Amino acid sequence: MTVLAEVVGSVNTIGYGLAAIGPGIGVALVFAAYIQSSARQPESAGYNRTWLILGFALVEALALFGLVLAFAIGG
Repeated sequence: MTVLAEVVGSVNTIGYGLAAIGPGIGVALVFAAYIQSSARQPESAGYNRTWLILGFALVEALALFGLVLAFAIGG
């Protein structure tokens, strides 16, 4: 029975690792879009910073949901 528990724990860890790839790519895309828009129109950098922080928070929330779900299922 303990071997099964170790396998389930390992699967949850691998699942969260795979689930963290999506938010990682999302954060990279959000920051890349901000840098590109600020380079094209520097005067709108302040306005775009609001959307940068909002986008980062929403994408990062997905990673936190994945972490909580991995612990909830593994528990």
